[in-house]
Amino acid sequence: MIAEKNPLLQSSLVKLFAGDERFCLVAVTDDGERFLEAVERLAFDVGIIGWEMPYLDGRGVLQALRGKTDMPRLIVYTGSPNPDVPRQAMTLGAAGFCSKREAPEQLIDTIQAVAAGRMVFPFIDVSSLASDPLAGLTPRERELLAALAGGLTNQQMAGQLDISLNTVKFHLKNLYDKLGVGNRAQAVAFYLKGRESR
Repeated sequence: MIAEKNPLLQSSLVKLFAGDERFCLVAVTDDGERFLEAVERLAFDVGIIGWEMPYLDGRGVLQALRGKTDMPRLIVYTGSPNPDVPRQAMTLGAAGFCSKREAPEQLIDTIQAVAAGRMVFPFIDVSSLASDPLAGLTPRERELLAALAGGLTNQQMAGQLDISLNTVKFHLKNLYDKLGVGNRAQAVAFYLKGRESR
């Protein structure tokens, strides 16, 4: 199954797989939310997902499926120039990564390898995999962390994000737990240090 936001690339991928009897394309969608719905309804072995998609991005899809059993193996297929995306995808449980800058044959090879149970990623310095708790934050937690760094109070964050004060507190508690910090000042320091090292 493919989740790809670009209609032109979507149709090119459909043609690519239609001409190859090794593959059976089950479904195509343009966003992460629809992809997750399809995971619940359809049986397929490998999913190709974009990193930047409307409604729910590749990170969100990987987080939603993380730790679940009998899930399709996912390949992140993206044109994102961010060199950290393969590492983030691996950390979140993707089985493979392929850049849109590669030849289409590279995607085919990646799918075959992943279907055979292998992982396919460009070189990644694995010593950094476990050292970045920021990679494990949800988009909402990252939003709140940036708001904290901007000096907003809980009340201001609730207003800005249109959520209740209790929801802000709930997210902040999860955020502190994930970062291994005890308070707002430590979380902000962690955030600023993380930005400097990127």
